[in-house]
Amino acid sequence: MLKKIIFSVFVLVLSSCTSLRYNVNSSKYKSVSQNDRVRFIILHYTALNDERSITALTKNNVSSHYLVTQKRNDDVYSLVPDTRRSWHAGVSSFDGYKNLNDNSIGIEIANLGYSNANRSKINDLKNGIVDRNIFLPYNDAQIFKIGMLLKELTAKYKINPKYILGHSDVAPTRKMDPGPKFPWKYLHDKYGVGAWYNIKDFNHYYSQTLFESYSIIDLKKELRKYGYDVSLTETWDLESIKTISAFQMHFRSHKIDGVFDLETFAILKALNKKYK
Repeated sequence: MLKKIIFSVFVLVLSSCTSLRYNVNSSKYKSVSQNDRVRFIILHYTALNDERSITALTKNNVSSHYLVTQKRNDDVYSLVPDTRRSWHAGVSSFDGYKNLNDNSIGIEIANLGYSNANRSKINDLKNGIVDRNIFLPYNDAQIFKIGMLLKELTAKYKINPKYILGHSDVAPTRKMDPGPKFPWKYLHDKYGVGAWYNIKDFNHYYSQTLFESYSIIDLKKELRKYGYDVSLTETWDLESIKTISAFQMHFRSHKIDGVFDLETFAILKALNKKYK
């Protein structure tokens, strides 16, 4: 009799276990506390031709999410899914975020950067003075593809316009890409992507009296307000000069000298007004 009772209990327990089910429901409830991994889009030039760019980005320890080659009829190549991290930014920071590989999409553009004939002049750039003329342009097919890609990614991930950046913006002491011939204003005006200042605001802030009322630390705070990681010292050290050059390369490519002058001031103030 006891054996029958024990057996009945065992069968009951077993049947209760087998009646349980396991299912993950991903549709019934959703948390409002979440966001996309992607906050930034960072643009680079490869400093290589098409073939070597493909090899470097697929076979080595560097990578990017997308590659835009120089050939007019090539597709834009997706090398790493947007949801995964690629190794393109290195030591980087912007607007309080660091290690931007973690939360950015990297776009590499096949471009040699500068010609071999001008290679000897690159040492001059270490002092923050950038000669725009030594850099090579991007072709119109590349710009079209980049514009369309940026437009698509910006809409998909709701990217803050000022978070579409060059490698030089997020690593100004060591990088110059995508260089002073990258058409930031054209992409803003033609495709509605990225940041650019309003000329009315620029004219308002183009005041020598206002400019002279700002201390060096005040000016550096304006750079930090926009997102540049610059130290708040009372001198224009080399790190600060290179940061100014990176800003000028993005927003004033006709004159890149690392000097925080009135025009640089007015551009920065106009940007900080527009992108609060």
